[in-house]
Amino acid sequence: MSKTAPSRPAWVEIDLAQMRKNFEIFVRDKPDPLGFIGVVKDEAYGHGMVKVAQTAIEFGATYIAVVTVDEALTLRQNRITGPVLVFGERTPAELEICVRHDLTCFVNDVENARRLAKVAHHLGKSAAVHVEVDTGLSRHGVRWNHALPVLKAVAQTEGLKLEGVMSHFAMSDELDKTFALQQHQRFEQVLAAMQENKLRVKYRHMCNTGGFLDLPQAHFDLVRTGILPLGVYPSQVCRRIPGLKPIMSVKARLAVIRELQPGDLVGYGMRYQATEPRRIAVLQIGYGDGYPRVRNQGTVLIHGQRAPVVGGNAMDAMMVDITEIPQAQLWDEAVLLGRQGDAEIDVHELAKLKGTVSYDVLAGWRGRLPRVYLPDN
Repeated sequence: MSKTAPSRPAWVEIDLAQMRKNFEIFVRDKPDPLGFIGVVKDEAYGHGMVKVAQTAIEFGATYIAVVTVDEALTLRQNRITGPVLVFGERTPAELEICVRHDLTCFVNDVENARRLAKVAHHLGKSAAVHVEVDTGLSRHGVRWNHALPVLKAVAQTEGLKLEGVMSHFAMSDELDKTFALQQHQRFEQVLAAMQENKLRVKYRHMCNTGGFLDLPQAHFDLVRTGILPLGVYPSQVCRRIPGLKPIMSVKARLAVIRELQPGDLVGYGMRYQATEPRRIAVLQIGYGDGYPRVRNQGTVLIHGQRAPVVGGNAMDAMMVDITEIPQAQLWDEAVLLGRQGDAEIDVHELAKLKGTVSYDVLAGWRGRLPRVYLPDN
């Protein structure tokens, strides 16, 4: 990842100073006793896992969370020595790596708990673990009405330390909270059963970003937030926090300018035909880089004005109509995501074009796009 101007005329730009402001705002917004887990999986949704993790730790994150062991090892290799939580299930082959590198992982069944305990004993260590309770997402974890025996078994397994119990919302960021409230109730039932059986854990956590924003009754000890300090909301209807701004922009330069004559066709599939003289520009970026595969849809910003995408964009190129922007010249900057002057293309606009969610758009920018980090001071 580059800290300087990229050689390729298309890049992702990350504003580190704004990220710091976002963390400050988030920490100020949350209740004082409430801790947080900095989720940095998938390169922190394309923003740069190590840099986001370092900032989260600086602002008091209890854990840094990832999904793969490789991600966790990358953090360790970059001198992140504090608690790292690895979501999901671990294969038997991964258990030794987790113990050797002091990674906190999930054990959601008795058999895997025993495997992990055996590895920890062999290495002369004790392994901290969390148990996930499935309250309705039907993905990872032990079903809520079967959770107590598993929790008891894990707590009683020598070599393991039951440090946390968690659940995950299926839909926390929409206006209808009916199912989220039902999940919360199920999790509360598990916690009450644990209390009755004198099972104590240090951390209880259920909320993702949507839950943090809209379900304060489910905050418990920790909330898990990945997208919020990046200045992006999980939906367009959840609570807003004044001052948060996106830190990612995607930009490209006008690599070619062409003058079209009436009847000229543009792009694969001949999806656009000029009916009058038009001026178009070619950007060397396309769906191979993560931009939605569109045909005569979407716009980019050039000189603070919207230039419509024409034709079908390709894996490595897209064409935009700059007829109404006569001042546009070769190698001018175009913004595909982010602000230019008073105009903005936000992630939800691209998500609508792509028929997906904001997370997918952010994480979808490919590694071949250079990352340029603006200074944090």
